[in-house]
Amino acid sequence: MPLIFKNTSLITFKQLGLSKEILDAMNDLGFENPTEIQEQAISSLMHEQRDFIGLANTGTGKTAAFGIPLLEHIDTTSKHTQALVLAPTRELGQQIAEQLNLFAKHLDKINILPVYGGAAISVQMKALRKTQQIIIATPGRLIDLISRKAIKLEHLRFLILDEADEMLNMGFKEDIDKILSYTPGDKLTWLFSATMPAEIRKIVKKYMENPVEVRVDADTKINVNIEHQYTVVKQADKPEALTRFLDINQDMRCLIFCRTKRDTQNLAELLLAKNYKVDALHGDLSQPQRDRVMKRFKTHDLQVLIATDVAARGIDVDDLTHVFHYTLPDDHSYYTHRSGRTARAGKTGISIAFINTREKGKIDMLQRKLNITFKKVMIPASEEIADIRLENWCRQILEKKANGKIHPQLLAKAELILGNLSKEELIAKLLVNELEKLNIGKSGNLNTSHSSSSDRRDSRGKRNRGREDRPDYKGEREGNRRERRERDRKKPGSSFKERKTESKSGMPRFFINLGTRDRMDKRDLIDFICKHAKVKPSEIGNVDLQSSHSFFEIDGKVSRKISNSFKNVALKGGRELRVNRDN
Repeated sequence: MPLIFKNTSLITFKQLGLSKEILDAMNDLGFENPTEIQEQAISSLMHEQRDFIGLANTGTGKTAAFGIPLLEHIDTTSKHTQALVLAPTRELGQQIAEQLNLFAKHLDKINILPVYGGAAISVQMKALRKTQQIIIATPGRLIDLISRKAIKLEHLRFLILDEADEMLNMGFKEDIDKILSYTPGDKLTWLFSATMPAEIRKIVKKYMENPVEVRVDADTKINVNIEHQYTVVKQADKPEALTRFLDINQDMRCLIFCRTKRDTQNLAELLLAKNYKVDALHGDLSQPQRDRVMKRFKTHDLQVLIATDVAARGIDVDDLTHVFHYTLPDDHSYYTHRSGRTARAGKTGISIAFINTREKGKIDMLQRKLNITFKKVMIPASEEIADIRLENWCRQILEKKANGKIHPQLLAKAELILGNLSKEELIAKLLVNELEKLNIGKSGNLNTSHSSSSDRRDSRGKRNRGREDRPDYKGEREGNRRERRERDRKKPGSSFKERKTESKSGMPRFFINLGTRDRMDKRDLIDFICKHAKVKPSEIGNVDLQSSHSFFEIDGKVSRKISNSFKNVALKGGRELRVNRDN
């Protein structure tokens, strides 16, 4: 049985027996007291030559927990690679390298090199010709470098698996097995993770020997400086609701989480069109593009960053005031990861979840699982937002310099047309024009009640849900569907029934909320679909397997029965199975 340590007192880094050089670096960074995971991990890793497991949430300082003792153990006279840190994303790898370099500031020269996909491999191979005592790597790029014989691990003393649960969620299990086969058997393995699913237990059993386990309760420990809020809003109103929150808090710096990379890009483009300082971070960006986005965000050139859960791994920003859950995650651990991006370095922060009328149960579940309390908040009223937006518009006009920028002929024409208006009439017309552009008044009150007329019990006590409260993946209300049918009827040779959601292959495409996180590969997902939908494997086309969800194509002849085939299927843990057409 692994040993489980408990934190009993608040101590300083100085009391942990660290070298003067490391303590000087801690002082430079303004760090005095270790977090719970740091105290327990450093105490163990400094003095015991054993494998180690550290379980703690995002934002609790896991990098320092393994990085400080690792630096203390490095032999600067050795010409071999002594430590390998595996990370799921390039952003996290870069962050680890930056922090280790800060901790090693006063030590004798220790070479620390991050290697990851999306960057020129030739540059990384050139850097590897020099002695690199510590390498931080993503699994795919590391295997590539090993196959090119650019990295040799036979003298490795320490292997650190950081964010191990996320590496498995991203489908790196086989890569990890392959990498471990290149490492010596007498190395020490340190594993850090937010959760401990069965797949990680298998890794522990296979590759680790009698590990010390330090656990900061992942289900109940969450940053107490975060205020958790939720607001009830229809899917179609989410963009306007978001902009109202941005307008009402003009000093806000926030991270917005969406379910898919397509959602992040679409939302970013929508906000950009409204002149918000925003950009998206997702898996389709090249490394230079991602670096450029993060640089703009860290230098406050951007107010808003929109990201998927995977792309946000490794984001290290200490001054986020808000985190928005544009769509709630299916797993409560993801909520912890997301909300932990704010309220860092002793600051406070706000986490706001956008939910529909049927998702209040998810909020209740998060409260129970994470031992937190949610406060319901209202979306700012249109009148209040109109006042703010019009004030900003007026100030922008005041700041405009008109001298010499308008041709005299154009100015004369405008004066001829508008000259008979009084000052008050001209201002009123300009305001009306601007209000129409801002869509203020049309959207009105966006707040949705849990007990709306479409979500009450009838006289027999049965649930009576209106159509517009039935969510689907794209969040369309019945009114939107009627408008779309009307448009399609007007198109020559087109009808709504004939208009199907099809992929490039011509086959209808479906969404399902199962992915690698559910320990499924493509074959498992195909078997699952065939079993419940009573279709043949040959009738299934391309399968796009992702972390928390997937997409699959199906022969048009059997596509109509897909959605209904999964209605009564229950998943482990009571999670609702969702399968619907990807529109």
